[in-house]
Amino acid sequence: RLPAKTSPPPPPRGGGAPAGGGGGGDRGGRAKYSKTRAGSGNADGLDGAASEGVAMSMIPRGPVSWAGLGLVAVAAASAVGYYKIERERRLENAMGKIVSSESGWSPDPEFFARRQFKKTEWGWFPAEDAFGGAGKPAIGGPWSLVDLEGNLVTNKSFEGKWTLLYFGFARCPDICPSEMVKVGKVIDTLKEKYPELAANIVPIFVSVDPARDSLKALKEYAKDFHPSYIFLTGSPDQVQQMAKKYRVYVSKADETEDGDYLVDHSIVIYFHDDTGDLADCFTQSMRPSDVVEKVVERMTFVPTY
Repeated sequence: RLPAKTSPPPPPRGGGAPAGGGGGGDRGGRAKYSKTRAGSGNADGLDGAASEGVAMSMIPRGPVSWAGLGLVAVAAASAVGYYKIERERRLENAMGKIVSSESGWSPDPEFFARRQFKKTEWGWFPAEDAFGGAGKPAIGGPWSLVDLEGNLVTNKSFEGKWTLLYFGFARCPDICPSEMVKVGKVIDTLKEKYPELAANIVPIFVSVDPARDSLKALKEYAKDFHPSYIFLTGSPDQVQQMAKKYRVYVSKADETEDGDYLVDHSIVIYFHDDTGDLADCFTQSMRPSDVVEKVVERMTFVPTY
């Protein structure tokens, strides 16, 4: 019997060479089902098939291209550059207004004193002072009291002088006398080693017990301490207002049977410069030598810019 006739296989898609044409049909058949190399569009093992007339299926390209990424990068860099330039311009405008203001600027005037700003080659910076970048605390302000002669004394009375201010009361048994003697030692040490600085320093005592610290009582109390001291008192309202501005804690303790009592209060020595601004604060734990060192440092401080 003669073998049954069979139909010739259909030609491969894409117009490839017919079967039997030197193996091109077989290669074209493999191309139909083969995987392509990433980004090349060529089937594995058939890199030269296109040059031989074999049609290859291409992976369709996505919406992202190197050119598109480049444009995005350029746009982003331009936006960042514009933001920096605009920010610097606005900052300079704002700082120019701040510097021109005598009151200065503070992030929170309730806790930090206002500071002047200065433009340097590195940009705008707070006017340098001994408190550093954090700035000085918002302590102090206008006040008015009376001295031992009954004369009105205000914060303006000490302009041109540096002051060591201490709050206490004449009947304090130990802490107040100890702190006042410490200030006296500081004054004597400065007179010995730094007479020019000592000539510009005034120690001040403010009574937080005006009900009992009369002018007569303070005159007697003053005899036990350094002669440079200036003793001040006033009405309860005046003393309370001043203590509040300096954030001084004042609390009257319980009275004894004979009517005596103590007054709890903050133990801090406030050091002011010759303009009346706070220059530093000295706590009870500091020795006289520590205070002298700080006083000299503050009075001889020279900004670097």
